[in-house]
Amino acid sequence: MGSISIIGAGNMASAIGTLALQGGNTVEIVSRDAARGAALAQALGNGATAGTWGAAPAGDIVILAVLFESAVEIVTEYGEALAGRILVDITNPFNATGTGLAISHDTSVAELVAQAAPASAQIVKAFNTLFRDVLAAGGRDVFLAGDDEGAKATVSTFIASLGHRPRDVGDLSMAHWLEGAGLLEMGLARNGLGFTISLSVDVSGVQ
Repeated sequence: MGSISIIGAGNMASAIGTLALQGGNTVEIVSRDAARGAALAQALGNGATAGTWGAAPAGDIVILAVLFESAVEIVTEYGEALAGRILVDITNPFNATGTGLAISHDTSVAELVAQAAPASAQIVKAFNTLFRDVLAAGGRDVFLAGDDEGAKATVSTFIASLGHRPRDVGDLSMAHWLEGAGLLEMGLARNGLGFTISLSVDVSGVQ
């Protein structure tokens, strides 16, 4: 379906990489810890490769599967190596207790990434409202936001290839509210519903 590079080698990288390969996409894993990245690529199998940190990613879609604190730093470090790519920010800027957002109320990690990225890169916010195990199970709504309609269409096709349902919420300014939705979901999970939940929309009445 598409060529995907995942920056990061943690649980979310593993879940997205597994589904991406099952959906017929090519997958490159890139980690600052080269051994960890190579180990994940080997564990994924199915032709997954390990990329070189800082080099131009092989994928047309680059997924930032990292902690929110390092997202902007990594994009800045990569610089023009990310030119022309679609960057998908999946991070949640939770504070240390997971009870609030750790960035200014008038922005989002995705918008900060957009400021740091090359002008030709397109930024899409997605996947941040899915816990790892829920993501891995498939069949859920994946909310996405971005300013470029073509980039969102490409990411929507990718999401569908994973067995999930893309739900476009609007331009990149909506990323702030998606990050707030991630915080809402964390509150629901911690207060009785557990971490197998996800937010979704009911389209049964839509004609």
